[in-house]
Amino acid sequence: MTTTTQIPDLRPLLLDALGVVDGLVATVTPTDLDRPTPCSDFAVRGLLDHLVMVVRRVRVVLTGGHFTDVPQVSGLADDELAGAFSDGLAVLRTTLPDVDLTALATAPFGTVPNAAALASYVGEVLVHGWDLARALDRTDLLRPALAEPVVEPASRRLPREGREGLPFGEVVEAPADADALERLVAWMGRDPRWRP
Repeated sequence: MTTTTQIPDLRPLLLDALGVVDGLVATVTPTDLDRPTPCSDFAVRGLLDHLVMVVRRVRVVLTGGHFTDVPQVSGLADDELAGAFSDGLAVLRTTLPDVDLTALATAPFGTVPNAAALASYVGEVLVHGWDLARALDRTDLLRPALAEPVVEPASRRLPREGREGLPFGEVVEAPADADALERLVAWMGRDPRWRP
């Protein structure tokens, strides 16, 4: 079992990653909503809806709720998605400092200490932020160095083989000059060279 002494406090990193996503979300226009993303499950519209769910779910899970307490789909209109994400982030910013990192969280990937749940959510937010930036052709808004602390732990936590039934594709070989974020997305099954 993972102990919280092995996992750094990733609360500031999560908020930084969500802040990057918030900046990207703010650039989305109505004409962007049907653009494809590197995440084959979503066009931009669906990815925004998923990100609203993620920011809401993180707060619920880390404060003792069950992940199923947050619906998978928000049901929001297109013009409500950006505001809902920003509002969710604002609420999370006020609650995250008081989260007990040793308390247990019930997340889709199991019941783990909050510190471990944070590590998984940081990875998810970074990868989906990259998805959105690629779809919008706004990689200039990314901060690849944010992924540095999570690349190696993610490669230990998520196996290269046996991913059947997991929400990750097969590992993609990252280019030799890939930055930390590109290495992370490649491990999560995205092609760092993806273009719309």
